[in-house]
Formats: sequence, structure tokens, C-alpha cells
Amino acid sequence: MSSDKRAILYIVATPIGNYADFSPRAREVLAGADVIAAEDTRHSARLLQHMGISTPCVAYHEHNERTMCDKLVGQLLAGTSVALISDAGTPMISDPGYHLVRAAQEAGIPVSAIPGPSALVTALSVSGLPSDRFIFEGFLPSKSGTRRNRLQELAAETRTLIFYESPHRILDSLTDMATIFGAEREGVIARELTKTYETVRRAPLGELQQWVAADHEQQLGEIVVLIHGAPNRPVQEIDPESARILAILNAELPLKQAASLTAEITGLKKNALYKYGLGVGEKDE
Repeated sequence: MSSDKRAILYIVATPIGNYADFSPRAREVLAGADVIAAEDTRHSARLLQHMGISTPCVAYHEHNERTMCDKLVGQLLAGTSVALISDAGTPMISDPGYHLVRAAQEAGIPVSAIPGPSALVTALSVSGLPSDRFIFEGFLPSKSGTRRNRLQELAAETRTLIFYESPHRILDSLTDMATIFGAEREGVIARELTKTYETVRRAPLGELQQWVAADHEQQLGEIVVLIHGAPNRPVQEIDPESARILAILNAELPLKQAASLTAEITGLKKNALYKYGLGVGEKDE
């Protein structure tokens, strides 16, 4: 790269399966960069060879991220242009890269996105689930107890939930989802998107679990799981007597403690009482 050309860190999206989705701009940037930082150089070599790109590659993954981050920033400061890619899709969506982007920005190096495919957005677009508000949770914990606890925390989430899941855990995760969210909650399996055996199926979670259990093919490949958000629950009304008890207690106690005691006395939800107290300007010390 010529010395008068300013080094840039490019964040380049690559296909999630179908090479035809590779954009001309992405190819141009990867071919013109001085070095490509790839999550798995052997995996990315197939794409780069197919596209006729001969730019040198270095490995940048979760196990060497901190070390390589300093090295790549040093190269960028010296005038080397770097393009970051992941195994598939948009970098940093459940892939390494966050530390490099942050370090480059702090060093005054421009960071430029070359947008393209993303499995979570692709899955959402064909899911048939509400797409105006959603939450991406990445991969769930591998240990069953921790996974169930995390799902329990999300049980009341009203936005569409999106997860990535590995083939060897998909059945266990669907079983836990059906148990915690309810077998009738609507879900979607989006598997091998843009590839030959692409599968998208929307059904109640209990049905999806049985379908995947009965067909081993549905336990293979790259998998995105989407869950319909929980229904909005009406705000619990606070009757005059409960409001009076809360006010009396809050005159002597912090609001959280007053709400907790009022909940024990009245049987109302503590959170509803606390929110009510905040709304009427009760004392919260």
C-alpha cells in the first residue's frame, strides 16, 4: 500500500452459505486490502480461492484475539489496511472482532463496514414472526441448568427472540424452550439458510421439538431458532386499600421495602406496587 494512502480497518460481511451472495464491493475490498484477518483461515481459503482473491490471511479468533488485536492495530498505524471477516456472515455477530474495532477507533484508525449477509436478519425476514422489535441472544449456555435459567429470564420478553444453536444442542434447547416458554408458544427453525437444504418451519415449540427429534437431518448444519415474544400483560391495578397500605408503609420505609411488605399483606405483585409508588411520587430513600 502506498504511504500516502490512509490505513482503514474494513469489517466485511461474507456469504452465510451461497457464494452468489458475495457482493462486488466485498470482493473489491478483500482483493485490495493488505491483509485479511479471518476467523478460520482454512475455512475462508475456499471462499477466497473461489473469488480469485489472493490477499494474505492471518488467523483472528477467540483464542488469540487479544494478542492479534495489538499486532493488527500496530500494522494499521504503520499504514497497512486490514479486512476482518468471520467464517460466515457479518463479523462480530456471535464472532470475534469487538476488541479490534474498539482498539482501532481509540487509535484514531477509520473503521468501515462492508455490509452483507447476516443469519439472524435473514432468518427473521422469512420467519413470519413480528420483526418490528426483536432481541438477539446469540448462543445459549451449553450447560443445561444455566441454559434453563437464562430462558426463564426471557420468558416474559415481549419482543421476538432470536438464538443461534449448534447441532448437538438443538434438541435439548428446544425441549427447554417448550418447557419454559410453553409448548404452544410459536417458534421457528431456520436451518442451512441460503444453502441447498435450507429449511424454515414455523410451529408451536412442542411440535418443533417433536419434529426435530424425529428427523435427524433437522439436527444438522447452521441453525437459527426464533421465538414469538410473550403476550403483553395488562398492568395490574392497585385498589384504594392497597394504595393506602403502601403509602403508610412508605412514609417510614424505602419504597422497595414498602412495596415488598404491601405485597405480602395484599397478595399483589411487588413490582406492580413499586411502579405504582414511583408513579405517585412516593418517598424512596
